[in-house]
Amino acid sequence: MAVSSGNGLRAVEKAVALMREGKDVVEAAVEGVAIVELDPNDMSVGYGGLPNENGVVELDACVMHGPTMRAGAVGALQNIKTPGRVARAVMQHTDHVMLVGAGALAFAKAVGFEESNLLTEASRKAWMNWKSRLSKDDDWLDDDEIAKDFAAKGGDLPTTKRPTGTITCLCLNAKRELGGCTSTSGLAYKVPGRVGDSPIIGAGLYVDGDVGAAGSTGRGEANIQVGGTRVIVENMKRGLPPLDAIMNVLKRVCDQTRTERLLKSKGKPNFNLTYYALRKDGAVAAASIYKGGTYAVNDGETNKHIELAYLFEN
Repeated sequence: MAVSSGNGLRAVEKAVALMREGKDVVEAAVEGVAIVELDPNDMSVGYGGLPNENGVVELDACVMHGPTMRAGAVGALQNIKTPGRVARAVMQHTDHVMLVGAGALAFAKAVGFEESNLLTEASRKAWMNWKSRLSKDDDWLDDDEIAKDFAAKGGDLPTTKRPTGTITCLCLNAKRELGGCTSTSGLAYKVPGRVGDSPIIGAGLYVDGDVGAAGSTGRGEANIQVGGTRVIVENMKRGLPPLDAIMNVLKRVCDQTRTERLLKSKGKPNFNLTYYALRKDGAVAAASIYKGGTYAVNDGETNKHIELAYLFEN
């Protein structure tokens, strides 16, 4: 079976099909994730992902293999559409766990990945619209000044909301082997070089071959600060069901969010964070801080979305 974030319905279907063919669990997860990485219409992952503040797309990803407990990751990777595949190559071909920036790109090229422009026209327009809103005193035209031009071309203004988006995929094969992959283009319009939780083992992804696996999407900084996926897997190791294991960490995130600018008026976080868990016996769960959204599950018979559990109403 396979479990993924809501944007991974095609990913879990592909992952299960590959495991049925006898492919390794990490390969299944990576190739499932690659479907979304290569989709220019998903502006939070891979090709077409929203760029940093300078208009450059930087990608993060990691993999972890339960049977061997090996892992690979890349951070701030430019010009390669499938960072999940590069992370797998780091695991397979080096004695390292993480490569970043120029070093990650050089490695990717050395093992055969081709460079390409990751910025699509849609993601470029979204970035330019964000850039134009930074200040009324700069030299960039604002919405009211360019709206007529967009309307004349039959289009709408791109959204100015700064989305966070990621895909995570957790796999369990017939031999009860576990593996996973998490991939993202990170926070839109981030400071160049910013790396979130997605490529960090124990934050964006953690797999214990004897226990289970967990992945995450949402505000990476909050997840890094609690090492969320590692704690979820440790909670399952202590006997907690997957949902209880997740809820324990979500409450911890809320308790440890104390910076005023990150809090709503009633002391709750003003961001969302979602965790996904798959236990070795096939039990699954996923939950967010706030209500809303779904996750994808393929149990070998059905491929479907399931509503996320949550701590609070919106």
